[in-house]
Amino acid sequence: MTDKPLGAKSSLFTLYDLHSHTTASDGLLSPEALVARAVAMGVDVLAITDHDTLKGVAVARQAIISQALPLTLIAGVEISTRWQNHEIHIVGLGIDIAHPAITELLAAQREKRRERAVDIAQRLERAGITGAWEGAQGFACDGVITRGHFARYLVSIGKADNLAAVFKKYLSKGNTGYAPSQWCSIEEAVSAVRQAGGQAVVAHPGRYQLSAKWLKRLLDHFVAAGGEGIEVASCQQSPQERTLLAGYARERQLLGSQGSDFHMPCAWIELGRKLWLPGGVEPIWRDWPTHHTVAPA
Repeated sequence: MTDKPLGAKSSLFTLYDLHSHTTASDGLLSPEALVARAVAMGVDVLAITDHDTLKGVAVARQAIISQALPLTLIAGVEISTRWQNHEIHIVGLGIDIAHPAITELLAAQREKRRERAVDIAQRLERAGITGAWEGAQGFACDGVITRGHFARYLVSIGKADNLAAVFKKYLSKGNTGYAPSQWCSIEEAVSAVRQAGGQAVVAHPGRYQLSAKWLKRLLDHFVAAGGEGIEVASCQQSPQERTLLAGYARERQLLGSQGSDFHMPCAWIELGRKLWLPGGVEPIWRDWPTHHTVAPA
């Protein structure tokens, strides 16, 4: 599950950040730069969870080894799924990146991403916004093309001042550049993660704009599919949300995870920031090689 034994540091507490992105998907930092920043931010255990790709994991692993960084790397991925007409993200942690179950699923997901990206570019073209396909490719480099790359291109040509404004005006449901997705099911994602030896976690459950009733239905569906964890803690989150998600975790005996969902250096999201689990929540890492307690910020 890990690239070196947990507990290599002598610190009493270990800081886990189990959700981050690199240039392999829509992050701005290379895998090498991400692991270096994680160390600088005091993170002890980092999961790289790029969107529907494992490409950054091996590169990051080699950087940790070659630079002798004091960092444990967890091989992970963030899989986009469809449930009740909502896009729900499932994080897989501790997976065998060479297992056929996960590599085949992710290959299919990447093809769906390519088809969606072509659709987005065509919709923007029809709206008079030219060069979107080439622009998104330029920002993606060799990584998986996502809506985030289109957003960066639209900001670069002056269509909006920031990424949030671009999504609101062009790339969200009902707007010019929005293209529906055809992702795999929650069951398919959880099955692939488990077959690859990993643990499946519902990512950032507070962001799906679901009522309490529907969020509970989502979590019950996830549990029935064999899911094990829920992302309880993130760095950009109200105390009320963290308390609520902790309660859902305890009620359903889900293991708690935590992650910054780091994509780029910015003022409000940072690796390792404000990541701790409320009392009574069993951590997703409880059965990993060595048990640790995470210090509240």
